[in-house]
Amino acid sequence: MRRAVYPGSFDPITNGHLDILSRALRIFDEVIIAVARNENKSPLFTQEERAELNREAIKSLPGYERARVTSFSGLLVDYVLTQQATAIIRGLRAVSDFEFEFQLALMNRKLQADIDTIFLMPKDNYTYLSSSLIKEIARMGGNIDCFVPPCVQRALKHKIFHTA
Repeated sequence: MRRAVYPGSFDPITNGHLDILSRALRIFDEVIIAVARNENKSPLFTQEERAELNREAIKSLPGYERARVTSFSGLLVDYVLTQQATAIIRGLRAVSDFEFEFQLALMNRKLQADIDTIFLMPKDNYTYLSSSLIKEIARMGGNIDCFVPPCVQRALKHKIFHTA
């Protein structure tokens, strides 16, 4: 079985993330969406909330039953090994993403040579999307309908306007 891990903070998951996941599902038998705990970030949603939003959001994708959502902390390569995966999926939106992602991929290869990093590009209409921009638009009352799935729209509105 060809298994890959698609890691990220997913704070929140966007249509761009879903596009990358659907591309990965065409290549791999199973894709594990791994919601990362990153001590250097202050996410809007808890790790558990992000995992649950991901579970709900992926249901709209063809083949979603071959994807599962988990959470992890620590070294990504260690987590990939525990999942018996052979690849890490990373999305590249623009050339500006490449340098950082390239460094990450080389470091992961140095730590665990048997794990490959696969870079996938989203559809061009998602290349400008980022979770940070979407959160900012939502905070200012802007329309985010075309950027995120409906479950994320609801969660963002609730989190921003009911907990502020």
